[in-house]
Amino acid sequence: MPTTPVSPQRIYSIDVLRGAVMIIMALDHVRDFFHYTASTDSPTNLLTTTPLLFFTRWITHFCAPVFIFLAGISAYLMGQKKTKKALSSFLVKRGIWLVLVEIGIVTLAWTYNPFYNLLILQVIWAIGISMIILGLMIWLPVNVVLISGLLIICFHNMLDYAEISRDGHVGLIWELAHHGNFKLITLAPDHYILIAYAFLPWTGIMLTGYGLGRIFTTRFTPAGRRTVLYAMGSAFLFLFIVLRSVNHYGDPSHWYMQRNQFFSWLSFINLTKYPPSLDYIALTVGVAMIVLGLLDRISKDSFSFVRVFGRVPFFYYVLHLYIIHAMTVILFFIQGYPATDIAPQHSPFMFRPDRFGFGLASVYLIWAAIILILYPFCSWYDQYKSTHKKWWLSYL
Repeated sequence: MPTTPVSPQRIYSIDVLRGAVMIIMALDHVRDFFHYTASTDSPTNLLTTTPLLFFTRWITHFCAPVFIFLAGISAYLMGQKKTKKALSSFLVKRGIWLVLVEIGIVTLAWTYNPFYNLLILQVIWAIGISMIILGLMIWLPVNVVLISGLLIICFHNMLDYAEISRDGHVGLIWELAHHGNFKLITLAPDHYILIAYAFLPWTGIMLTGYGLGRIFTTRFTPAGRRTVLYAMGSAFLFLFIVLRSVNHYGDPSHWYMQRNQFFSWLSFINLTKYPPSLDYIALTVGVAMIVLGLLDRISKDSFSFVRVFGRVPFFYYVLHLYIIHAMTVILFFIQGYPATDIAPQHSPFMFRPDRFGFGLASVYLIWAAIILILYPFCSWYDQYKSTHKKWWLSYL
């Protein structure tokens, strides 16, 4: 049965944080398409990167884990208005829908390849699988779900040792669950699946968010809620500092002394995202908890621009990818690239040849322009959802 009511102020703070990470996420995707080294070098390669390029990529590391953590909280809050049966059914069906969207709609946005020679399993796929698992687990006590999430977060890197002992040959199911790090799987001649997001660690983040969702109900006072968020956030950050300092368990990519102290510090915070390591999750989710506690005090008039994006994340996500790629196509033709460059040799993104791109200043300008373009569409859709209570809107 639905139980404790939810405080609107708490939902407001969640929407603001979610909107912030959605805006930051777009920066990374703009960089993928428009920075001149995006297809030839890693922005976190400490031998070749610059501080600004490094942090342009690094700050976006917060987006996926924070979004999935908030998705878990939102699932719990949704359960306060639904029966367990209804919530379980919704999460499973929406999870399946998201997996299909990743394959059919999001992949096309990234590649612009109507023949679907490459299917890319990224964050929407990971969210979908995690929702299916959460939908099956909500019948368990909330504490069991929370502990399960924390156990996955804390101990999934122990599976790395088993994978090393098998020399990386772990089979398709395990590639999908944990090992996949841009693993290319052949489906048929000239048709492949690229596994970017192995789902298990992301599922741990969503389960943890669900387990903490109760602090956003009225059974917790605002002061009590902030105490929990600050305490858990600090514990996560303390765990990150200790594990990273020891430099053994917690991240398969160890840090090393670099050419100077600043780059050594960059090495310290240069964490593994694919799949997300314990250190990576501890840092990003720990910061998210503390920021949520700080946002707990904001008024409903604060950050209204940012909140719009946080209220329509799925709509924003799909739309921003198509707009970014459409702008890439326009600039491709404006710059006079020949038709032979439409399908580049070293990238699955059509109309994005290796030598295409601009400096970081242009990347930031394009990012700002795209956010401004997105705002009226997202604002309209937010209003539409608020005034039209149709069942299918909950899937978008």
